[in-house]
Amino acid sequence: MKAKLEEARRLLGALQDHIRDTLIAAREREASKFARIAAVTAADTIYHVDKLSEDAIFAWFEAHWPAAWPVELVMEGIEDGDEVTFPRGTPAAKTVFKCILDPIDGTRNLMYDKRPAWILTGLAPQRGKRTRLGDIVVAVMTELPTSKQWRSDQVSAIRGRGRRGLRAEAVDVRDAARARTRWTPRPSQAKDFRHGFASLARFFPEGKVLTAQIEVALWEELYGVGSSSSPLVFDDQYITTGGQIYELLVGHDRMLGDLRPQVFAKLGLSSSLACHPYDICTALILEEAGGIIETPAGRPLSAPLDTTSPVSWIGFANPVLARTVRPILRRLMREYLG
Repeated sequence: MKAKLEEARRLLGALQDHIRDTLIAAREREASKFARIAAVTAADTIYHVDKLSEDAIFAWFEAHWPAAWPVELVMEGIEDGDEVTFPRGTPAAKTVFKCILDPIDGTRNLMYDKRPAWILTGLAPQRGKRTRLGDIVVAVMTELPTSKQWRSDQVSAIRGRGRRGLRAEAVDVRDAARARTRWTPRPSQAKDFRHGFASLARFFPEGKVLTAQIEVALWEELYGVGSSSSPLVFDDQYITTGGQIYELLVGHDRMLGDLRPQVFAKLGLSSSLACHPYDICTALILEEAGGIIETPAGRPLSAPLDTTSPVSWIGFANPVLARTVRPILRRLMREYLG
């Protein structure tokens, strides 16, 4: 099994290299088309840049995925209920793995060349509709760089191996050979949030006020809002769940979370603008690095591997920070969200 998981990691990394290189080449030809709306699905709005990646993914799986490991693909752009398997035509019930994939997490960043987006992939043993986020055994994420950026990071992990199973490489996209350099991810070991980045997702107008009220109440209880002449906690809204995981993984942020499903429910909003399982499928990487990702109630994430289930989550760089926030956040959610 160890050799199989290492080979799966290699394959998923190669897939993501292919997607990244395809999009970089497309940007040189048709960057002005990236922001055009191509479709609207139950999961999200699909832009032209998203459609470019889909064709590359299907072609790669047909050419490179081992026939001995039949796989079902779950991906943004594939509607729940549609079966896409490789080798083509294999019944999903006969597949060995289920692969969940977000070809571009952070499309809005990338299509305006504003900030990197991410390719996210998680691979789990096939358990049909019972397959959950916690079943993922291999996770890989690759940075989709902006046009002025030479470096694209790729990070991966295998469940149960801890830091020994982490692999992080910086890829030079200026180099046709894609030269790679190893580096080591290190989540913050800070014991509090003072003079660090920590925030809840407030990407869009929907639910922004209520989410901000919860966050302000959290910082008020911990440190007192306005108690210092300069801010003690900093905010950064990176519109990509994968990017948020990366920020925790490399020590930039100490806590990040997404309460949109509960906030939308409280406000009576019907919106697809929430985190879905494909957005959070690389949580394993942060966990293997020593960080924590869990539900706001402090339980393991347990969403099905589909494209529509809303997922609430809270991530911490280390256990000390998690223990600090958990009881306060639970109480505030009861108070504000019922």
